[in-house]
Amino acid sequence: MIPKSGTGTPEDAAAARPSGTTLRSLCVFCGAGAGVRPTHVRLAARLGKTCARRGVRVVYGAGGVGVMGALSDAVLAEGGSITGVIPQALMDREYGRRDLTELRIVGSMHERKALMHSLSDAFLALPGGYGTLEELFEITAWAQLRLHRKRIVLLDDSGFFRPLSRMLDHARDEGFVSDADRRLVQHAESVDDALRLVALPPALPTDAPAIGPSQT
Repeated sequence: MIPKSGTGTPEDAAAARPSGTTLRSLCVFCGAGAGVRPTHVRLAARLGKTCARRGVRVVYGAGGVGVMGALSDAVLAEGGSITGVIPQALMDREYGRRDLTELRIVGSMHERKALMHSLSDAFLALPGGYGTLEELFEITAWAQLRLHRKRIVLLDDSGFFRPLSRMLDHARDEGFVSDADRRLVQHAESVDDALRLVALPPALPTDAPAIGPSQT
C-alpha cells in the first residue's frame, strides 16, 4: 500500500474515544528483536491471529522483524487489519514494512506516539527493549496525568514482565506511585485475558479530563 503521512484525521479522533467494552483498535508496543526464547514470537503471533479473528485493528510501529514481525505476519496471514506508524527517518533506513493494511509515515518519534495514541482504544505491551519500555512508560505517564483514560496491559506468558511489575509495586510502596495509578498498568499471562482487560471500561473516572497528548 502507498504510505500515508500525517498526524490524524477526524476519523482518528473518533477512534481515540474509549469504547466501553467494545475494542476496535489496539496499540501494541513490542520489540524489533526476537529475544532468546521462542515463546516471545509465538505469543506475538497468537495475539496477532486472535486480534484478526475478532476484528480488532492492530496499531504498531511498522517493523517487520522480531516480535514486531511475528505480530504483523500473523495479522496479515489471517486477513486482519494492521496499521503501522513510523517516522520518515526510520523508513529511510528500511526499518518499516510496506505490505501492511495501512502505513502512516510521520516526521518524528513524538508524532509517532501521538498518532498511535489517537488511533487506538487501548494499549498492550509485549516483550521488548528500551523502545518498548519507553513507549509503555510514556503512555502510562499520560494516563497518570489524566491525558487519556485508556487501558494499559502487559502481556507475557513466560515471566518477562514480572520484574517490572515488582518494580512498579516497589515504587508504590515507596510512595512515588499512588494505589490508583499503580492499577493503571495491569499484567496478563494469556492473550484471552489480555484482550479481556484492554476491553474493560475506562480505567479512570469518566469526569477526569482527557485532552489528548497532542494538545499538551
